[in-house]
Amino acid sequence: MENRVAVIAIIVEDTGEVEALNAVLHEFGKYMIGRMGIPYREKNINIISVAVDAPQDIISAISGKIGRLKGISAKTAYSKV
Repeated sequence: MENRVAVIAIIVEDTGEVEALNAVLHEFGKYMIGRMGIPYREKNINIISVAVDAPQDIISAISGKIGRLKGISAKTAYSKV
């Protein structure tokens, strides 16, 4: 299967789930291009963007596993290349 480049945008509202989130990201670490996290203290949330280069099904699995975590949401944007 051909790889795609995508960015997964993650909003963390429940910091109690950060350990589970990091476990998912570590599990798929070999597909990660980079990661940037921004704490937004005024709103008590964290914003994370993760760039990946992986097959479509792997990207969907990463986003799906993250989206099932309590207090965490994820959306994915794909490149056209």
